[in-house]
Amino acid sequence: MNVTHMSNTELVSELLAAPTRLESPHAPCACDPAAAYRAVDQELPDLAHKLSVARELLLRNLRAKMLEGPIMASPRAVKDWLCLYCAGLQHEVFLVMYLDSQQVLIEAEELFRGTLTQTSVYPREVVKGALARNAAAVLLAHNHPSGQVDPSRADELLTQTLKSSLMLVDVRVLDHFIVGGDRVTSFAERGLL
Repeated sequence: MNVTHMSNTELVSELLAAPTRLESPHAPCACDPAAAYRAVDQELPDLAHKLSVARELLLRNLRAKMLEGPIMASPRAVKDWLCLYCAGLQHEVFLVMYLDSQQVLIEAEELFRGTLTQTSVYPREVVKGALARNAAAVLLAHNHPSGQVDPSRADELLTQTLKSSLMLVDVRVLDHFIVGGDRVTSFAERGLL
């Protein structure tokens, strides 16, 4: 079931619902480890579903905070949203957060998806996305599944290329974030913009 298409009310109902258990005629015996593992396996789908529901609710809550005003007025919410969005991904993604002239979030988009170690990013597509949304500024972000948050030379070059490309159409790059696990590095905070 795709939780992104559910309403908040439906998500809360799913989260609070009692787990569905397959009742067996008798509980697994502690002397039969295989039976105990089968019993746990039967409960994991419920747990995984509840975790995906909770994650979706948290993403929506953080997104709502980012929509309350200028996005950089709540940089913690942005970083938390990015960490939660990228949590558990085993491949790189490149995200663009489009902002209006008051730096309020218009839309966040996963623009590119890559492999374990790299993502191909096409400046033309980033510019097209910004123009289509009439964005005045953007925040860029990508994850490193390795957990490493230090920008590589390729990350720095990409940021400069995107900054130059977007500058041609009067769109500012406010920051580029690298997400690794529960840590986030900001290019702006490091003076790399």
